[in-house]
Amino acid sequence: MPILFDSSVYIAALRQGGASTVLLQRWAQESPLWLSSVVLEELYAGANPADRRILEKLERDFERANRVLIPNLGDWGLAGKILAAIARKYGYEKIGRARLTNDALIATSAARNGITVISINSRDFALLAEFCPVQWQTRVLAE
Repeated sequence: MPILFDSSVYIAALRQGGASTVLLQRWAQESPLWLSSVVLEELYAGANPADRRILEKLERDFERANRVLIPNLGDWGLAGKILAAIARKYGYEKIGRARLTNDALIATSAARNGITVISINSRDFALLAEFCPVQWQTRVLAE
């Protein structure tokens, strides 16, 4: 089954360096790896100048492989409906609706394409999975 890493996985790998990069490569050998355009946006938004070059190469490599996942109109609409359902059930203040928007877009576009999301932070995807048929896993970067 194809997979994509949430931004939390890339961020942890960039911070830890070395062995974590090897671990990401090993995970990517298990299944076809995709890059969400939403994850790419999140990474660029928080990147320092040194990491920017790494991200530009990441973007080029995935674009060449034709494995960039881009939310479509249906994903945007479904993400809004999911956020509204979460807000009704848990309250707007408790869910941090703006914080969940990007993860909802990742979840809906991944679910539409049968791609499993790999994240370090399970809280958001567990919540989204109550309202969206996203397949997701939590993995920790450690040797």
